[in-house]
Amino acid sequence: MTRKAPFALLAATAAATTHAQWDPNNAEWGKTEATDIRVMTWNVEDGICRTADKDHTTNSWAALVRIVAAMQPDVLIIQEAGDNSGNNTGSGVDSVANLTTTLDLFFDGGPDPFEGGNVTQYVKLYAPSFDLPHIFVSGSSDNFNRNVILSRWPFADLNGDTRATVNDFFVGSNATPISGGSGGIRGYQFAEIDLPNDTYTGDLVIGNGHLKAGGSSSDFSQRLDASENIWYYVRYFYNGNGTATPDPENAISTVPNPTQVLGPNTPVIMGGDLNEDEQTNGRRGPAVWFSEGPTGGDSTTGVDTDGSDGIYDQSSEFFSGDLDTQGSSKLDYLVWQDSIAQRRRSFIFQSAEVPLGNMPPEIANFGFPPANNGALTSSFASDHFPVISDFIVPLGEAPTPGDFNLLSPTDGATKQGVFLTASWEAADDADHYEITVATDPGLTNVVYTSTPILATSAIIVGLDTCTTYYWSILAHNGNGFTESTPAVASFTTIGYGDQNNDGVITPTDFSAWVSNFNAMNPTADVNQDGIVTPTDFSAWVSAFNANCP
Repeated sequence: MTRKAPFALLAATAAATTHAQWDPNNAEWGKTEATDIRVMTWNVEDGICRTADKDHTTNSWAALVRIVAAMQPDVLIIQEAGDNSGNNTGSGVDSVANLTTTLDLFFDGGPDPFEGGNVTQYVKLYAPSFDLPHIFVSGSSDNFNRNVILSRWPFADLNGDTRATVNDFFVGSNATPISGGSGGIRGYQFAEIDLPNDTYTGDLVIGNGHLKAGGSSSDFSQRLDASENIWYYVRYFYNGNGTATPDPENAISTVPNPTQVLGPNTPVIMGGDLNEDEQTNGRRGPAVWFSEGPTGGDSTTGVDTDGSDGIYDQSSEFFSGDLDTQGSSKLDYLVWQDSIAQRRRSFIFQSAEVPLGNMPPEIANFGFPPANNGALTSSFASDHFPVISDFIVPLGEAPTPGDFNLLSPTDGATKQGVFLTASWEAADDADHYEITVATDPGLTNVVYTSTPILATSAIIVGLDTCTTYYWSILAHNGNGFTESTPAVASFTTIGYGDQNNDGVITPTDFSAWVSNFNAMNPTADVNQDGIVTPTDFSAWVSAFNANCP
């Protein structure tokens, strides 16, 4: 099978799927480009938990369902999920398994194993084709609520530590230039996401957390400590602090250790309820630390892969320009490595600010009659408003070499010499080639191989007479390889007695051998000792008398 993905083809495919769905003035809230990645962070204020009322059309659960269905993020990160006490519908925090089941109900509906009956308010009721099937509920909890990452695409290990998801982490005191610790009171989770290779060049890492609330000095200190550790984890663990070695200071406790840093086209996007407004806190707070590290404007300590500063969003509500996500503060943020992921747009969704004619259709009839016009959806959903960003990321798998054909010997050729020159077409974008010759079509019994070959031909030596061989060429570059067409071809050698290569052994081959001998032609080296000498005459006589079967 040929493994290749020409960039031009993928770019054309992406262009064909482009559709303008972003036009809030006409009640269209989707992505401009289908290939953009929409990430949405939301503190849901306990509204998603196993004991929630899931069949009422106008309550917190139903409002959360409607807004998620309207915004349709590719990745949704949630804080304050699983708190039954906080939702005033039960007690305790949901287990990881129970909250995972609850989130399945949130999207798919069906029989409610916790409260009985059927779930009648669910995302697919309002957006049937939308789904986030991959759910990572953090095992870290403050005994009240949990953080969750939901993804359109599957989780997969991207750095060789055998883990695709991390509940929290610990940074040792030897870390530079911080004191170390964890991701905070509720942990800070990461999910490594496998983006489809036929669309995206890289993959994606998402971080999510809920930092300590409160205005006391200890609350401020906890938030700052957690932020420093989260910055360090991304900068050193995922990006090697600008080197090719993950965790170069060996400060992060993890078993097994990662074997590689993230690829150059794989961004880290972080978010959550950081519980501090960077515009009013009067210090380098969590969002700044997430993006810049210890010093802003430094080209070596920023969270980005190249050491420059990342970006934290300063989004606003589309119609009013309101910057706040909770009360009179912006506490909820998205932070990203902008050398890889570029923001097309970001915004805060607050239904009360949306003119009635511009309401997303999924929520337009939410509420109590006669004012069931969707305006109260956000107020019912949570005391926080979601922050949503559409990111432009590198498209198209980096091209492997183009298709190419084998030229000589042609497939099925006979009467080939045991010293022969194989040739093939040049493959676009190829750096070098690899040849394999074997006695079986599966190329397992290899008799000759060579790489790298910079030219489009190679002299094959060491073959036996009267034997069928199979050969293949691979074209290589830094992005992979492409097999030749055909992938495997055959040829058959003839005995050394046939010096004129006419397919039969006759007395005329003596004259041909004399001519080859005088020209020091390798074909005249019948005894295959590497030189053409008179002793080859006796060997030729034997070869003349022994034709191929």
